[in-house]
Amino acid sequence: MTDKSDKDQREPTVTGYDCIKGYLRTIDSSPGVYRMLDAESRVLYVGKARNLKARVSNYSRPSAQHSSRITRMIQSTASMMFLTTRTETEALLLEQNLIKQLKPKYNVLLRDDKSFPNILVSKTHAYPQIKKHRGAKKEKGDYFGPFASAGAVNRTLNQLQRVFLLRNCSDSDFETRTRPCLQYQIKRCSGPCVGHISEADYAQSVADARQFLQGRTKGIQEALATQMSEASAEMEFERAAALRDRIKALTQVQSAQGINPQNTAEADVMALHIDGGQACVQVFFIRGHQNWGNHDYYPRITGDEDTAEVMEAFVGQFYSNREPPRMVLLSHGLDDHALMTEALCEKADRKVEVIVPQRGEKAELVSGAARNARESLARKMSETATQKKLLRGVAEAFDLDKVPERIEVYDNSHISGTNAVGGMIVAGPDGFEKNQYRKFNIKDDSITPGDDFGMMKEVLTRRFQRLLKEDPKRESGTWPDLLLIDGGAGQVSAVRQIMTELGVGDVPMVGVAKGEDRDAGKEVFYRTGKQPMALRHNDPVLYFIQRMRDEVHRFAIGTHRAKRAKAVGATPLDDVPGVGATRKRALLAHFGSAKAVGRANLADLKAVEGISEGLAQKVYDFFHEQG
Repeated sequence: MTDKSDKDQREPTVTGYDCIKGYLRTIDSSPGVYRMLDAESRVLYVGKARNLKARVSNYSRPSAQHSSRITRMIQSTASMMFLTTRTETEALLLEQNLIKQLKPKYNVLLRDDKSFPNILVSKTHAYPQIKKHRGAKKEKGDYFGPFASAGAVNRTLNQLQRVFLLRNCSDSDFETRTRPCLQYQIKRCSGPCVGHISEADYAQSVADARQFLQGRTKGIQEALATQMSEASAEMEFERAAALRDRIKALTQVQSAQGINPQNTAEADVMALHIDGGQACVQVFFIRGHQNWGNHDYYPRITGDEDTAEVMEAFVGQFYSNREPPRMVLLSHGLDDHALMTEALCEKADRKVEVIVPQRGEKAELVSGAARNARESLARKMSETATQKKLLRGVAEAFDLDKVPERIEVYDNSHISGTNAVGGMIVAGPDGFEKNQYRKFNIKDDSITPGDDFGMMKEVLTRRFQRLLKEDPKRESGTWPDLLLIDGGAGQVSAVRQIMTELGVGDVPMVGVAKGEDRDAGKEVFYRTGKQPMALRHNDPVLYFIQRMRDEVHRFAIGTHRAKRAKAVGATPLDDVPGVGATRKRALLAHFGSAKAVGRANLADLKAVEGISEGLAQKVYDFFHEQG
């Protein structure tokens, strides 16, 4: 890959067609990726081309018929950068990664890019565990997914436990049990921890669960029905009733999934709907002939893109960090269907079909996804209109110069100063923007335990020092238009002093204090240099502020609890170099506690499975040096 940039050879005042035309002398006809930048070197657009010279030449001609969006982009272009690639497929993959990384103003952008959960059936234990898994697939086992949400996984896991009675406890819990847990009592587990099922029978249940998750359910139901009949014939009515309940649970799983295509074993179904300058893409996950949930996306568009451009951008960015299934079903065609298919096949290292079905079961799947996309976008547009009305109400209530696009709300959480954290949530025209939430572990040891002001000072100082470093001109959209602080006049005055010292005293701020008897609905609002005020008890703006305050409380408390739980589970072994989670479990399982590990001699440490002679020496030296 070759990086070429000639922006330093041109006068910075030259923009638009003349600027772009100047690059034609320095580029060739290679495939690659180009970036268009404005006078401040901000990336406006990232694109790929089979022939860079031909594509740039097209941008350099005023006579070419460009959309209003592309025309605006060309007029703002002050420089360009180029990356040549060996193939156009490589250019496409690079383009999508750069778009997600740089978030250019004029590209279609997939904003929600969270990972999806899977179901993991482990392979590291004689009695495998079944559980939810999210993230890198490092643990040995069979992964089934993706599922559209944690809720979809949990519902399926609950039903699978009823049908196959597989354990969900951790290996350490399994090893230390002396009697069955509640899961066994409510018939969600077969009790392998205390020997209530043989290893062979449990292995058969695991195999059945794997078959179910692969879509092969007919044989499982027939086998369970046969076993129930045999139990009834042998007058084992309790066992027959248990088998009947398992068959019923299996049927409920299948009916709850709603869509169970007979001829489509594995596919992602994607349908696009555009209305009013906004877009929604609905994605259904079909695995093992089963519907594993759906998720809606709202890619950022300007409104003058055609459906092929939006769909191609979405598909490329969606699979930039995911493995594509064997089939992708689309509601609309792509600008370059063959290129996208080739890129997905290359990424998956196997055949991937990209289809726009016209009839049959696959077309019905796409039609259902399109209906969901249309309904989801209508709800989103309605919610956005309501949210914008509330933001206008906030501006009017607090005499703001403009309607806020970004409100940041702060809160602290701790217990007597321990495990202290600060939380920040963000609200805007699209509601709560959870990918913008931030947590702050309080690092200043000089802060007196329980000093909320000291903690708030650290949080705000870190937050705005970073903003001043990353975006001093306030052009990225990450600067708040309004701060909400939990507190009264004293808190507002102190925070304003901090903001002034940081040089950001012009950011509007409101303190929210509960009124008499700390009742919700009697909140009093404090602003610098103005009299305290209250809102009508039934004012929608008041409810909106209460929701934001409750959300930041929830986020801060949840973050604090997670930190506290981690601290409770911490041991001195966490600080030993070379001892990760697996070796830590091995040492604790062998010795029973970290304290016992510290007392162990070198020979005993070497005897632990998975602990090498060198690592045993490190562990011994660590505790010996600790005294």
